[in-house]
Amino acid sequence: MNTERRVARAALGAGKWFPGTRQELTQSIKAFIAEAFIPELDGSITAIIAPHAGYIYSGPVAGYAYRAIQESTAIHGAPETVVVLGFSHRGEGQGVALMDGTTFITPLGEIPLDSTAASILIGADPRITYDYRPHMGEHSLENQVPFIQTVLPSASLVMALIGSRDPASLDSLAKALAVLAGKKKILVVASSDMLHDPSYEKVRKTDQATLRHVATMNITGVLHDWDYSQQVFCGIGPVITAMKFAERRGCVKATVLRYRNSGDDYPESRGQWVVGYGAVVFTV
Repeated sequence: MNTERRVARAALGAGKWFPGTRQELTQSIKAFIAEAFIPELDGSITAIIAPHAGYIYSGPVAGYAYRAIQESTAIHGAPETVVVLGFSHRGEGQGVALMDGTTFITPLGEIPLDSTAASILIGADPRITYDYRPHMGEHSLENQVPFIQTVLPSASLVMALIGSRDPASLDSLAKALAVLAGKKKILVVASSDMLHDPSYEKVRKTDQATLRHVATMNITGVLHDWDYSQQVFCGIGPVITAMKFAERRGCVKATVLRYRNSGDDYPESRGQWVVGYGAVVFTV
């Protein structure tokens, strides 16, 4: 008899960051994915970068990353577990905080949380622990989940918030993910928007340079350009971890599928607050 206590976690941003009803959310995501054009990719996708802003802003860009996953899965098979890497916008926590529980709920239904995969990560590095507290109300992870439910309906989740930007800590997490990848077929999702700044031209120019670093797997270049006053990726920890993991898996270049910023689609934001969004896949 299964005596595990059921603990259901819910997407607290439903109705705020993305539509709060199943019908509206399904229609939005399917439209984002249908409108994405994906070039032919070499190999299977081992990791992606996808934005996490409100869907009206970042959803069309995220749709490119998830359309690529959908197409890659049709050829190479689906991952068993998706590890979503995010960060706390409130600056909470150190190390890596995994969401505990048995299931995660969005308007699209439930998706299981993979306790076996989480235990493997925890066993690989003492800085990885269960801690739900920084997850409460944090959208960087949960905004990815409806897309995952849509394109990978049989997958389970590990939801991880990264509290440290220290390169050595990120390398340790990438190693732990490589250990997990040796035991399960996984996909790593790095959740991050790009530069935030009032200047449209600065955001566009900076983001283009950042994406060139990513495409050539220039981890040092991405880290060199990042600081607190110019966060080329707000989720720098998730992005660097995903790049290090992909590198360990044999990825030598990434593919930038789509870039837009809020000033492209909402010109009235120029001079006020402009945010960049990029969709990137790492193949092996």
